[in-house]
Amino acid sequence: MRPLDPLSSIKMKLGAVIVAAVAVTVLVVSVGTGAGASPVVSALAAGALSLGLVQVLAHGMTSPLREMAAAAAAMARGDYGRRVTASSRDEVGELARAFNGMATQLAEVDRVRRELVANVSHELRTPITALQAVLENLVDGVEPADPETLRTMLRQVERLGTLVAQLLDLSRLESGAVPLQRRSFELRPLLEEAAGETRLRTSDVRVAVTVDPTGATADGDPARVHQVVSNLLDNALRHSPQGGTVELRATANRAGVTIEVNDEGPGISEEDRNMVFERFYRADSARSSKDGGAGLGLAIARWIVDLHGGDIRVESRKPHGCRMVVVLPAGAAR
Repeated sequence: MRPLDPLSSIKMKLGAVIVAAVAVTVLVVSVGTGAGASPVVSALAAGALSLGLVQVLAHGMTSPLREMAAAAAAMARGDYGRRVTASSRDEVGELARAFNGMATQLAEVDRVRRELVANVSHELRTPITALQAVLENLVDGVEPADPETLRTMLRQVERLGTLVAQLLDLSRLESGAVPLQRRSFELRPLLEEAAGETRLRTSDVRVAVTVDPTGATADGDPARVHQVVSNLLDNALRHSPQGGTVELRATANRAGVTIEVNDEGPGISEEDRNMVFERFYRADSARSSKDGGAGLGLAIARWIVDLHGGDIRVESRKPHGCRMVVVLPAGAAR
């Protein structure tokens, strides 16, 4: 029961409680005097009724605080599903709504933490299991230590190293521990270098680089922008058919720089576009981790672009394929 909820401030509520208590006291004393009751009896009756009324009204005023205390105790035990009734319009009501918002954020953080632990465990277990199986076979003499077996082990170790490096990188980016070394740099050498690195990983897909104008420059951290481009190219190469072409384009104007990575793969559905930049998310759930990455490259790219004050998004490409677009503003705030 919260009869004072419509009032918009605690001061008004306290004033209403005092006025109600005084009114009850005056009314009871007046009725008692008119009925010929003893003044002492009238005063005691008035005091009792006034205290009862104050108790009822105060209970409604403080009930959100008691709910918050109970919810906070539940959160300390790991239960983030508790919420507080926030029907009051005063400062306590605002506090209750802020508490509910905080509880929702904590629940989301806890969900992300659980998913992160589960995903990291899965991603680490896969190459470790493969390494263990190969090593057991080598120790038991089931397989010889031939170059192909050693290459398989090396690939699994490289996967582990890449995953750990990405996790550390993402952790540093999220905590803001990676300051940007901003400066003006030319786009073409950076894009050509990133495209050249892809040729070391695969020769089945061609990367075509276009820069307009030719001597275009960008403002930012060239090492981090190179990392963004490399991650986008890796994603495009994994989804491109053999013999296909990935287009790496950059255009510059007074507003800033736009970098596009266009592939000829199956594309990304509308419902997946808002999720592809989440950690460990794969648009194709049927794709095994050995065919795709760990799902961290695009998340790292988004964090780097955000640090530059830019924007990264996914667009469809006709007749098929995916277009990743990065926009870096000119002279963004440092």
